[in-house]
Amino acid sequence: MTDASALLADLTGRVDSGDVEGGKAVLANLKIALLDADPAADTARRIATSALELGVLLSAADGDLDAFARNVAQLKPHYAALGASTTERKNHILGLNLMHLLVENRLSEFHSELELLTAAEASSAEISFPIHLERQLMVGSYDEVLAANARVPHASYGLFMDHLLTTVRDSIADCLEVAYKTMSLDDAVKMMKFASRDELAAYMEECRDDWIVEGGSLCFAPPTAGRKADDIPSKKLIGQTLSYAAEFERIV
Repeated sequence: MTDASALLADLTGRVDSGDVEGGKAVLANLKIALLDADPAADTARRIATSALELGVLLSAADGDLDAFARNVAQLKPHYAALGASTTERKNHILGLNLMHLLVENRLSEFHSELELLTAAEASSAEISFPIHLERQLMVGSYDEVLAANARVPHASYGLFMDHLLTTVRDSIADCLEVAYKTMSLDDAVKMMKFASRDELAAYMEECRDDWIVEGGSLCFAPPTAGRKADDIPSKKLIGQTLSYAAEFERIV
């Protein structure tokens, strides 16, 4: 296991320094080195667990959600084998996985993961953060979700917060279009939690190219046509409502 231990030390250093590409190459070699090890041996299991945890962090830094999901799936049996034991990075990894499930709206899996947590794990900063976000999303407190971007427990949460903030801002933009005909640019920046008008302009260019700026005001394009009863996706809405009700009943 000497080679594997050396590779793990190299991998740790590369992850800590932000060397994503170099870390991915070392991780691949480390996984190959572990193929000949006894998976039941404590040393091999410890190295494999640490390697996969670092793999999760690498994939988050690389923005590769597929690799992230694979590493988490491979890591779960190792966590199960640990039993009551834990690792230094476990809460961090579990928190990132909850963020991933939340971003993909996989709420049933999100709550299933919560049921596996101990009280100590659930109260940790890394895990309580996505739990709080999910509660705010459920009640529509978008301001709280946007404000949470300033207090992420670790930089690796940034990937998932970016996805989540885009979704939330799109929802706010939809509401603004319905509620207002015009709005000052400063008010729009404030309501959508942008840092400047330039950030709002970049968002408009990418996502809302029908919004018009006139002086210091923002004009929302009116709906192209009124909606009729037949246009309302009633079956879809009913299905979503029943799904939410079933999920709420299961949680309670």
